[in-house]
Amino acid sequence: MNREKVRNEIVGHNVILKQITMQDTDLIVKWRNNPEVMKNFIYRGEFTHETHKHWMETKVARGEVLQYIIMTKRDRIPVGSVYYRDIDRNNSAEYGVFIGEDSARKKGVGSETARLFTRYGIEELGLHRIYLRLLAGNDIAYRTYEKAGFKKEGVFRDMVYLDGEYRDVIFMSLLEEDIPTEDL
Repeated sequence: MNREKVRNEIVGHNVILKQITMQDTDLIVKWRNNPEVMKNFIYRGEFTHETHKHWMETKVARGEVLQYIIMTKRDRIPVGSVYYRDIDRNNSAEYGVFIGEDSARKKGVGSETARLFTRYGIEELGLHRIYLRLLAGNDIAYRTYEKAGFKKEGVFRDMVYLDGEYRDVIFMSLLEEDIPTEDL
């Protein structure tokens, strides 16, 4: 990944992505413990200030994670987060996103963020492959990822045990040629 191309802010039509700081800890903790967010994560443990501090010090500070806060462009209200993790020497990274504010869901924020951040990852950071894991049944997120250019690679049947049942995990990826051509 081309670290010289890392921007403090990425501006879209309706969202702004700003690099995360320790000052965002309270928001991240609140959002990650929101039941609507947590139900779509494989990791279901309580997310604490210490958890986030450790993430920032061991992952973000070392460049293993590139994370941004999603804000509405009109009023710069923080509504969620998007990140690349496990960035490797093959120019591959895992994509993750969550909309933490209930009022911002189903308003196109996730869709625009997915298109904006993946285009940034491929075109500016020099990523070759962006992949994600998704719990089966999260159909809204699946459609959002498809619109952003992600392709389904496969399903790992009964990969995780959550809420008293085994759940399938869908793997998707996006390569440079998969980026939609329409303007953001």
